[in-house]
Amino acid sequence: MPAFRKPLTTIASATALAVGLGLGTAAPAHAASCPSSAKPTIRGAKAEWVLSCSRGTLKVYGWVEDTLPDGHSALVDVWPGGGHHWKLVTADGVGERTNFDFEFPGTTSASVTLRLSR
Repeated sequence: MPAFRKPLTTIASATALAVGLGLGTAAPAHAASCPSSAKPTIRGAKAEWVLSCSRGTLKVYGWVEDTLPDGHSALVDVWPGGGHHWKLVTADGVGERTNFDFEFPGTTSASVTLRLSR
């Protein structure tokens, strides 16, 4: 690589990383098998969920709440194992709490994340 291209590549990589980090706030994904639960909180949102299993079916239930008047919605993403489609739960407006209750037959795990909309 020519000498002048290396600094440009480094600058471009650093810029892409900074932009990616600034696009949204999210709690770490909770990849879990049942039984498990979590109560994550981030600036502007909080949630609580439970994963339980019965007769080969995963149940994910809980709530998400928007906690700041910042123009961003509080979101919970549920990515179940076993090839199921993901689910999105939204609470839009400070103080709004949205309950959720999903069932996914044939799996015992899911990745669940609390985040803010962009």
